[in-house]
Order: sequence, then C-alpha cells, then structure tokens
Amino acid sequence: MYSTKALRILSLLVLATNTCTVFCATAAAREIPVAVHVSSRGLDLSQRSDVRTFYSRLQHAAHVVCTDGDKVALEPLPDPLRCYEQALGAAIRSAKVPLLTQIYLATHTIQEAAALGIEVPEHVAAMQTVSSN
Repeated sequence: MYSTKALRILSLLVLATNTCTVFCATAAAREIPVAVHVSSRGLDLSQRSDVRTFYSRLQHAAHVVCTDGDKVALEPLPDPLRCYEQALGAAIRSAKVPLLTQIYLATHTIQEAAALGIEVPEHVAAMQTVSSN
C-alpha cells in the first residue's frame, strides 16, 4: 500500500514544462500555468485494474489541459501532442508508482521515459529490452 504522501502526490497532475509554454492569454500575452486535479480516491494503486483506471484519468486530464478543454480566451498551443506527452510524463514521474510506470511503458519507450525523468525499475527495463529484441 502507498503512503498518504504518495497518494497526495497522485491526486494532482501539475503540468509544468521546462521549455514549453503551456498557454498564453491572448490579451495579456503572459504564461498561465494550468493544472487539473486528478483523484485516486476509491482506487487501490497496488491493483493493476485500478492503476489502469488512474492512468486513464491522467491521460484525460493531460488531453484537457493541452487542448482547448474548457478554457476561454486562450490561444491554442503550437504543439499540443508535445504538451500532452510532457504533462503525462510529469504525472507518471511524480507518482512513482511502479505499476503506473509499467502501464506507461506499454505505449512509450524507456528512452522517452528517461527523457521525461521517469525512473524505470531495472527489472522492467530488462523485460522491455528483451521483448524488443
């Protein structure tokens, strides 16, 4: 089971990137940080099915934040896919839940994970290396 601190970390998807501006207000032309609350309430993050549910919630939140979502008067991003991948990666990195990382790695490479600072357990990296050969 995960600590209260870990669950608090999991409850937020904070979308901050190093070089990518998340959104700019059209009138003020300034950066506006965008965050979406993603709850793990009611989920047992030691169970694969619950972690898949949580992963889906993270994907949805990243999509909402990096596309038009429900925001008004904000210019669209020049590269929403890059924003989405960075936002999802930041959430996976912050969570530090091995099952969540495994689910992420089902659709992403170890190199993509490493580029976003996601720690990949050695046994998972070895399994992915073997399966890609």
